[in-house]
Amino acid sequence: MIKTAFVVRSFLLMVMAAPTTADAAPCLVVTLTGTQAGPPANNGLAGAGTLVSYGDDANNCGAVKLQFDAGRGTTMRLSQVGVSPGQLNAIFFTHMHSDHVDGFADIVQLRWHVNSTGPKIDVVCSSDAGSVLGFTVSCRKFIAHIGDPYLQSGEIAQRHSENKERPLGGPAELINAITFEPKNEPQVVWSTGDVKVSAIRSTHIAGHASYRVDTPAGSVVIGGDASNDVPAPPRATSTSDQVEELAKGVDIIVHSTAHPIRGPGSGFPQANFNRQSSTTDLGAMAKRVGAKYLMLTHMAPPIGTELFDGRKLPGGPLTEADYRKAAEAGGFAGNVVVGARSHDRSATGEMNEVVVGRCAVLSPARRPRSGLVQDHFRLLVARTCRSGMSALRLLSDDKRTTYAHFEFCRS
Repeated sequence: MIKTAFVVRSFLLMVMAAPTTADAAPCLVVTLTGTQAGPPANNGLAGAGTLVSYGDDANNCGAVKLQFDAGRGTTMRLSQVGVSPGQLNAIFFTHMHSDHVDGFADIVQLRWHVNSTGPKIDVVCSSDAGSVLGFTVSCRKFIAHIGDPYLQSGEIAQRHSENKERPLGGPAELINAITFEPKNEPQVVWSTGDVKVSAIRSTHIAGHASYRVDTPAGSVVIGGDASNDVPAPPRATSTSDQVEELAKGVDIIVHSTAHPIRGPGSGFPQANFNRQSSTTDLGAMAKRVGAKYLMLTHMAPPIGTELFDGRKLPGGPLTEADYRKAAEAGGFAGNVVVGARSHDRSATGEMNEVVVGRCAVLSPARRPRSGLVQDHFRLLVARTCRSGMSALRLLSDDKRTTYAHFEFCRS
């Protein structure tokens, strides 16, 4: 069974009917924790990030929690789906751009503050990469010095004086750094139990890597900001050949994207456009590899924005439908999940989820915890069996009451 969950302008709390141990079946949840494209801030969108959770019905698909990139606001977004920094098993970086790493210090400082006696967290990224321009991109140094501002400010010493279990060296002492040399073929860079993470070299900046997570429930590729090795047209496609190799037979592709409205002849700067994968080319790639879902994130321009790169968008702000149509123009007939809109000022979050697993009966959804503003949100969740039968639909009205319509899957 495959089920999809689209959570727009809100997040969803659901309670699974408690299965027996024998009943428990594996499931995989992929959640966009941030969809902002680049360093600018657009109406509260968090920086780039994807949470991949794996488990079974008995643990609500949460036995293993992996965070891919951690842009600004990641900790806040994780808290909205009930995940604390101490629950993460590992963090993976696609590359060392601030919009993908700004939230990392927050995560590890909180682990140091609250979970100082817990296990170290694995942080996985590419080894030092030299640029043709003469500088070095170093994830290793970034990790080693992540606590320096807190050490220099005196906060580490002050909080250590309150609790001697907190390492005096700061959060870096609670990190297990794992680096690898990206190659043109997939290589396993991390694993635990039934979960395997592979990486491949991909083009964006020096040291950029893309990842694939394989589990008994399904698989997902995190493309990051990858684009083709050929830096500009003429070229067959803007997407990465290496990511395409990594994604063969995958269930879900998560990828940053540039809408074709920014393409040649648009008047927008082409250098930035060319080093991202266009939405139409991503749709074509998703079709070629047989993916079931294409999750668009790090969208440039963001949905709802009127200006981008200092220019007004012709025809007005882009919509979810514009991105969906662009992906479908590439021939992709699967499910397109479009990352959060930026113009919705009532939003408390931007969660988009895809869940892969078995058909299980869900109890009616509960309201989110009090104190969270959710005026005028809409919520649509659809679960689909292999037979194509609808399993569950949830709708909410403007009075914040959630209604549930059940159509149970056959086993």
